[in-house]
Amino acid sequence: MKARVYISLKNGVLDPQGKAISHSLQGLGFKNVVDVRQGKTIDLDLADMDRAAAEAEVEKMCQQLLANTVIENYSIEMLD
Repeated sequence: MKARVYISLKNGVLDPQGKAISHSLQGLGFKNVVDVRQGKTIDLDLADMDRAAAEAEVEKMCQQLLANTVIENYSIEMLD
């Protein structure tokens, strides 16, 4: 079973990478870009297990390691 975790900064948290990307896009002529928020995606390949158990395990991974829940939001997508 595979899982995909999407992690992004919470609203109100400064995003220097997003600002750098936005500035670079403006410099390349993409004038319609108003703001950029940068995030990350983590793909996990899990051993065969019950879907609910796998999702619960990925949730624990996010809470304990993958996401800094003080400043980041995350969402989990289970892939079959």
